[in-house]
Amino acid sequence: MRPGLAIIVLWVLWAISWLLAAGWTAETQKQETLRAQLGYRSFLVLGAAVLGIPAHGYSGALRLWQVDRLQAWLCVGVIAGGIVFAWWARIGMGRLWSGRITRKAAHVVLDSGAFAVVRHPIYFGILLAVYATAAAKGTLWGIVGAVLVSIGIFVKARLEERWLTTELGEPYQAYRRRVPMLFPFWHRRVG
Repeated sequence: MRPGLAIIVLWVLWAISWLLAAGWTAETQKQETLRAQLGYRSFLVLGAAVLGIPAHGYSGALRLWQVDRLQAWLCVGVIAGGIVFAWWARIGMGRLWSGRITRKAAHVVLDSGAFAVVRHPIYFGILLAVYATAAAKGTLWGIVGAVLVSIGIFVKARLEERWLTTELGEPYQAYRRRVPMLFPFWHRRVG
């Protein structure tokens, strides 16, 4: 198997498995508005579409660097690692997970497993996989797609931060003070 095909297979398997697991969720008590979702979802969809532009056949300004076979396989490994990290968090969330910003029945602050590393471990895992995909492509389109996805994830994470602070109060504020938002070891005092 070629590295490019392995990358496609990883992303397709992640998407299918994520969609299948979407029904594994608790009852929603409160959720963000559709209007609030539109902003970050637009960046995510556009970024994913741009990131998905094939990388072969580019030269000149659109080809930023060449990736040899070993480097491409290293990127495949990082993509797989990012997806595994996101799934570790998803499984840890169990029925509290939602594709939208919500408050679930019996919602609690999760602070173990992947949530002891970063407050938004699914986003961290996806960002890791997205940037490894962009690195494997070596194209301007790959970088633009990764940046657009990053903007969407960062906007959603900031919305979640406000939402969870309001909904869960001091337990979430204490968690924010202890654990970095998106990137391990990158923490500043919050609150």
